[in-house]
This record gives sequence, structure tokens and C-alpha cells, in this order.
Amino acid sequence: MAGMEIKGAGGTPGGLWMFFGGLAMVVVGGYLLLNQVEVHSGFWSWWGGQTFGLTLVPLLVGIGFLFFDGKSLVGWIVTGAGALIIVAGILANLRIYFQPTSLYNTLLMLALIAGGLGLIARSLRRSGAGQSQ
Repeated sequence: MAGMEIKGAGGTPGGLWMFFGGLAMVVVGGYLLLNQVEVHSGFWSWWGGQTFGLTLVPLLVGIGFLFFDGKSLVGWIVTGAGALIIVAGILANLRIYFQPTSLYNTLLMLALIAGGLGLIARSLRRSGAGQSQ
């Protein structure tokens, strides 16, 4: 134990407190920013109006293949593709809005995130005689 040197963030002699301080700033800023976001879903509209049922077909066919033969590569591929189509459709039909807030609050949220990322990056950098402070 006597020969072991305590390293900072990222194995560098940088400041461990700086890393955790920056991480706390990013977490608080991210929370405040995401708290201002409102998410709504829209109508499913792939290949025309109200087509959610059509996107279930590949998933159901793949599940049928898997019930017939659980080791079927085609069944796993079709089931996976069907699941990806459904997830992509859900994501494509989300509407994301930023709730009205003051300019001060917006700048505070963004400054916390940017400053926290700067502190994290600074803590990972090797400090010493070769670097100016």
C-alpha cells in the first residue's frame, strides 16, 4: 500500500473534486433542461393514415415462426425487424416541445451543462509543470 499513488479522475493526477463537481453541474443542468421538455405522441402515419396495424404484421409473422421452431434464424430476424419497425414508428411520431421559460432560466440550465462538461474535461487532463494554470 505504501508504494501506491492515489490517482484522480481518469487515472490522471487531475482533481477528483473537479470531476464530481462537474458531474453534479451536468446532472442538475440536464435535469432542469429535461424538466422543461414536454413530449406528445401523434397519430401513427407510416405509409398512410392509421397504419399501426400494418407495422405489427412482421412482428406477428416472426413470432409465429418462433413458435413453430424456436431456433429459426428467419424467425428471429423477422421478429427483431418487426420490433425495430414498431420502435422506430413510435419515435418518429413523437412531438417534443420546450415549455416557455425565461431567458435567465434557459441560460442557467445551458451554462450548468457547459460548465460541468468543461470541469469534467479539465479534471481528466494531466496537470503539472508542463501546463499553464
